[in-house]
Amino acid sequence: MTESRIGRSQRRLEDRRFLTGQGRYVDDVDMPGQLHGTVVRSPHGHAVIEGINAATAGAMPGVYGVFTAVDLDADGIGVLPCIARVATVAPIIVPPRRALAWDRARHVGDPVAFVVADTTQQARDAAEQVEVAYRPPPAVVDSKEALVAGAPLLWDEAPGNLSYRFERGDRAAVEAAFAATAHIVKIELVNNRLVPAPIEPRAAIGAYDAAADRFDLLLSGQGVHSLRQQLADAVFHIPPERITVRAPDVGGGFGVKNFLYPEWVLVLWAARRLGRPVKWVADRGEEFVSSFRATRSLWVLPWRRCARRPAR
Repeated sequence: MTESRIGRSQRRLEDRRFLTGQGRYVDDVDMPGQLHGTVVRSPHGHAVIEGINAATAGAMPGVYGVFTAVDLDADGIGVLPCIARVATVAPIIVPPRRALAWDRARHVGDPVAFVVADTTQQARDAAEQVEVAYRPPPAVVDSKEALVAGAPLLWDEAPGNLSYRFERGDRAAVEAAFAATAHIVKIELVNNRLVPAPIEPRAAIGAYDAAADRFDLLLSGQGVHSLRQQLADAVFHIPPERITVRAPDVGGGFGVKNFLYPEWVLVLWAARRLGRPVKWVADRGEEFVSSFRATRSLWVLPWRRCARRPAR
């Protein structure tokens, strides 16, 4: 009879190799014939993209391509889906987010172009030669001020810069409780922006098997099943069985690696386009401006009230 392990402490199996430096992360993996990608990112928090000149960058040694949103659209690449589930007062507004910015960049670090070359250094050198004509409109940098009438609009689809409102609880009961209380204290809370910054930055290798018409994505990530479904349904419009998403050892995540990022789309699409695997590894600066974080552009509550009933 097999001994049951339910309810018993189990020894971890991976500690020895981690402690002896035998972990295997995405940056430790190289595929035969792989190319390397670098993302050209917006230096502006909000800017109209009036033109991109990639002629010089595209002619540099080792460069296989400098790609923009025009190239993705020509191949029918879909927008990144929103999988948030929020109990909202009105339907949530989800503007279309592409893997590469189309008409406007909407945050510092927004991907604008993707450069693929033989080596990472060649790709980075070429990325510095990509000329992007930006026209920054008036900006608002405070989320509370962004909701004021007449504030600069970030998305045309979201009037007033408001994506959704949510409400929980019994409004009438709460108002009655406050009306009967002896003291009311108001406080304005500021939710600071949080950057999880795991030790291992985001990284991925995209590969494509033309004979089988299948994608393979190796990434430093969490929730691989959800990522596969999103890539299949919303981005590439193919059955999920034609995409494999794998994660080796992950050097920290803290939730930031749960999501579908533009870079996952870019390495897969470029691998199919160029017929060779494409690898991308973020540097620390990229993580600070392009990974998801807590409370970005979200003003949860302007103030909260707490009440104390009279002692009896």
